[in-house]
Amino acid sequence: MTSTRDAVSVPAASAQDTFDSLDPRSGEVIASYPRHTPEQVEATVARARRAARWWADLGFDGRARKLAAWRQLIDRRREELAAVVSRETGKPMDDARIEGILALDHLHWAATYAAKVLGPRNAAAGLLMINHRATVEYPPLGVIGVLGPWNYPVFTPMGSIVYALSAGNTVVFKPSELTPGVGKWLVDSFAEAVGDGGDQVFQLVTGEGETGAALCRAGVDKVAFTGSTATAKKVMATCAERLTPVLVECGGKDALLVDADADLDDAAAAVVWGAMSNAGQTCVGVERVYVVDEVAEDLLDRVARRAATVAPSGAADAQYGPITMPSQLGVISGQIDDALARGGRAVVGGRDSVRAPYVEPVVLADVPEDSTAVTDETFGPTVVVNRVRDIDEAVERANASRYGLGASVFAKKRGHDVARRLRAGMVSVNGVIAFAGIPSLPFGGVGDSGFGRIHGVDGLREFTRPLAISERRFRSVNIMTFDRPGWIVKILAGLVSVLYGRRR
Repeated sequence: MTSTRDAVSVPAASAQDTFDSLDPRSGEVIASYPRHTPEQVEATVARARRAARWWADLGFDGRARKLAAWRQLIDRRREELAAVVSRETGKPMDDARIEGILALDHLHWAATYAAKVLGPRNAAAGLLMINHRATVEYPPLGVIGVLGPWNYPVFTPMGSIVYALSAGNTVVFKPSELTPGVGKWLVDSFAEAVGDGGDQVFQLVTGEGETGAALCRAGVDKVAFTGSTATAKKVMATCAERLTPVLVECGGKDALLVDADADLDDAAAAVVWGAMSNAGQTCVGVERVYVVDEVAEDLLDRVARRAATVAPSGAADAQYGPITMPSQLGVISGQIDDALARGGRAVVGGRDSVRAPYVEPVVLADVPEDSTAVTDETFGPTVVVNRVRDIDEAVERANASRYGLGASVFAKKRGHDVARRLRAGMVSVNGVIAFAGIPSLPFGGVGDSGFGRIHGVDGLREFTRPLAISERRFRSVNIMTFDRPGWIVKILAGLVSVLYGRRR
């Protein structure tokens, strides 16, 4: 087993093309990585296919032991992993550390509960098939392709990787071209922890979009993608060539709703952290706030005072770091300009807040609902605060978005009831983004935010195929044959009328 610091090994190829991983704070080249060709990707998937039977045959207990060894290794080297994350994304060390901590929690949950969730279970056979024993099993799909994002390069892809592995699949991981070093660290550490065979169970391919497309076409049994809605559509179209199923977790335009009885200090703190942490580069970050009119000015004042104390930098202990993907700076600037040009006002920051590679906090108010600052994902440290007549109007506006990923509600009396009315996959009540840190809760959205779920019971089952098995108990009763006696149908018809035909 090679060290996690060794050069990336790839199948033999002539004049292997490479690309550079950069530190977004300085533009410094961190390392170079191969652009894997379609032939190399296919070879990697073939190796994963050969290892799939061995990994599945370990059973839940055997896999849990291997995954526990990986978890322990990651825990021992958390600082090393955090340093790789910080270098490639520019995020502060504490934010990088949190990613590792969250991933360890999910790794433990998935490995621990896989047997309970995916083990064989009995099902009711019903009246017509009462002579049969019915069971459901959840065998693994085989080889899973994971296309990971750059904004949370450990926590987010691990939400697919560890659940797929726990379910008995092998995995080929293509990290973002902005964070290949994180992907390499994860793959190499797994191989070291698992020992012989581990380097075939969880493998790495690197490159840009062409490599991702090659993975979609390489015969994997499912693709789990996290990224923009536009890219998700391309992934889906490519996977459709082979009818390869996909799980897509896309962007969001998450709303935070504030009722009149809310704790405004808590709400303001949640708005600022939810919008500004990780430089706003969070799919479930707070991008819109709808606050009931009678407390709107009070909340806006508290948000403004808090936001004014937050600042980005490249320091290891910064509150947040740079915009990792340079092209996003233009998107952020354009949305600020659109909001102000259409009558919105800048309460904190404004046009001058974008100073590459950093963006200082921006709080906008009274922005028209058809402004791009309200309709389109920003992925930057900006937030729009708009007042509404009442909480019903807040729900209506929140649900008007084409996205439907996460949301938050701050209210003392009606928080849970309001949460149930929101068109979203996840909602935090009197908190923000808490659902992402709970391994047993499913994570995913609706609409332009995608479909399918990672995490929890649903996340484990995403990487399996439900297998229904019926087994006839006795030879004496069988309606599924031309040899059945006519009286059986008459008796069954009578029973059905008695049991199901009566008006209740």
